[in-house]
Amino acid sequence: MFGLGLPEMGIIAVVAILIFGPKKIPELGNALGKTLRSFKEGVGIEDDESVEKEKEEEDQPKV
Repeated sequence: MFGLGLPEMGIIAVVAILIFGPKKIPELGNALGKTLRSFKEGVGIEDDESVEKEKEEEDQPKV
């Protein structure tokens, strides 16, 4: 995972706890999860719309 081993991930976790505090970490994780979920939904909706446009263009007769 990104070339990070267990020691590096441990150091990152300790630094995050020192910076944000143990009570704030779950809130940050929750906010990050919601953001990623909404981003994925937005990308999925955009893909669906582009597919629908392509289908409509194919259905129209070419002059």
